[in-house]
Order: sequence, then C-alpha cells, then structure tokens
Amino acid sequence: QVQLVESGGGSVQAGGSLRLSCVAAADTYDRYCVAWFRQATGKEREEVARIDMYGSARYAEFVRGRGTISRDNAKNTVYLDIKRLKPEDTAVYYCAALWAGDYRARCFSGELYNHWGQGTQVTVSS
Repeated sequence: QVQLVESGGGSVQAGGSLRLSCVAAADTYDRYCVAWFRQATGKEREEVARIDMYGSARYAEFVRGRGTISRDNAKNTVYLDIKRLKPEDTAVYYCAALWAGDYRARCFSGELYNHWGQGTQVTVSS
C-alpha cells in the first residue's frame, strides 16, 4: 500500500501556471507508475497525464503542450506543471499510483490505478 498526498492547488488567474506535487510514503515509489487525474464539478474524472518509472510520459490532448509531468524519485515526488491555465482547468486534481515493478509497459497498458490521494483543488478564474 502506498499513501499519496497532493499539494500545490489553489486559485490562479487564467493564463497563469501552477505546480502540483504528489508525495508518496513508500520506499519503492520509484517502481510505481504515477498519474494525475482531475474531476470537475458535475463531470466525470479524466486523466491528465501519466509517467512511468523512467520518466516516459503520456498526456491527455487537452493538456498537451501546456502540461509537464515529471518525477524526482529521490524525493518520492511526482510533479504536474501546467501553464496557460484556463477556467476549464478548474477541478480537483488527484494523483494515483500503480505498482509496476520492472514492467514499465504496465504503466501504459490500461490497467486501473489503484492507489489514490485525497486531491487538491485548482480554481482558475477568468
């Protein structure tokens, strides 16, 4: 079991940027795939980006070119940087993890992420 704690949310003007952090309490965090999801009020949860143990990443279309997911395994932290924020980026952002061990392909296989943080609110005003 891995515990995840998100931080970095808040209120920001449209066009601004922010950095979300996801810290894990796990000795083997560097063997987990990690993803960021978001859920806006009244909408379904959607994936924003995911990253494997070695730093390979995949992005949702709506954030491609504006967002960067990265990780610092020495700090047990995965980051999500988003620039040129839009009001439609307003949502609760969650990080999630999936154990992959040495099988990086698992990170992009479609398996469900089964460890979740509590979320951090991001509000973008116009």
